[in-house]
Amino acid sequence: MRALQHIAMAAGVGLAALVGMGHQASAQIKIGAVLSVTGPASFLGDPEKKTLQIYVDEINAKGGVNGQKLELVVYDDAANSNSARTFATRLVEQDKVVAVIGPSTTGSTMAMIPVFEDAHIPLISLAGAVQIIEPVRKWVFKTPATDTMACEKIFADLKSRKLTQVALISGTDAFGKSMSVECHKVASKVGVRIMTEETYGPRDSDMTPQLTKIRDTPGVQAVINPGFGQGPAIVTRNYRQLGIKLPLYQSHGVCSKQYIKLAGEAAEGVRLPCSSLVIADKLPASDPQKPVVVDYARTFQQKTGQAVATFGGHAYDALMILVDAMKRAKSSDPAKVRDEIEKTKGFIGADGVVNMSPSDHLGLSVSSAFHMLEIKHGDWTLVPGT
Repeated sequence: MRALQHIAMAAGVGLAALVGMGHQASAQIKIGAVLSVTGPASFLGDPEKKTLQIYVDEINAKGGVNGQKLELVVYDDAANSNSARTFATRLVEQDKVVAVIGPSTTGSTMAMIPVFEDAHIPLISLAGAVQIIEPVRKWVFKTPATDTMACEKIFADLKSRKLTQVALISGTDAFGKSMSVECHKVASKVGVRIMTEETYGPRDSDMTPQLTKIRDTPGVQAVINPGFGQGPAIVTRNYRQLGIKLPLYQSHGVCSKQYIKLAGEAAEGVRLPCSSLVIADKLPASDPQKPVVVDYARTFQQKTGQAVATFGGHAYDALMILVDAMKRAKSSDPAKVRDEIEKTKGFIGADGVVNMSPSDHLGLSVSSAFHMLEIKHGDWTLVPGT
């Protein structure tokens, strides 16, 4: 199989790579992807891109979809929402794709949504914020569990530990802002008080001043860090440097061994909600997701030599949901495929069991999407009863 690779320079947005994978002369179904393969969110986009490469090649080797090969066109937005919108327009107007997977981040997704809504082309986002699918937009879906669900999982664990007074230290990126808002909403519903909140920017390299204020706030029993990227690792290291003994919770935005590596020994004891994928080998045999996540984890590790991360799982689910929809539609027509994506029922993926509907373009439940994990000795462990 010959790979077709292009390098695209978008005016005013810097360098971006366009890579067409699994392309053959017989390729007839063109699907797009916008991913943060480089830049501050590369820990998201890199495994997502690799996953799509692996499985598009596998699908094509088995004959493609409805007898047609897939052609995958990938742009790298480097986590820049302006670049993402430029590439969205290019995918519609120049590449003539029938559906799009991505982007990796909430900010890029929100920038791209109007393009695909106007073009009537399905978009399956790989980003976390609930605002992507609430309110429901006809052409927009997503695979990762929402920040609302992550807050619900965290607060349920807090209540089980009889901890009802917390502090937040939140990133000012689109995901951090969204999760902060959702955690405030959930807290008011479940009887948890947010005593104080601090924020940090995506380029901040020291959160000691904010954490010192939290440490000195009376009544705080635990701390929650809505954020992704390197920020949470810095928070974790600063947290331990200040000698704070309170329980620390991270978001599902750092469900990757890279977070543990960046945070080092300071990550010991941190809890966070994650999908089944990162603990595939620890799941009981009766878990319906086990065969799927074990097979994906094994395949990804064998093909890339890298540890599996939940983010690649988001891309796996998006591709498989899209392919299943095309098969059911017996067509790659965007409108027919959109309708079938919305009818997805009982799909067992890396992110959980998916049951979509006209009012739910995610289709996950909290119990299906998340386990509560605790980091011990540099590895994930499952918190009993979660």
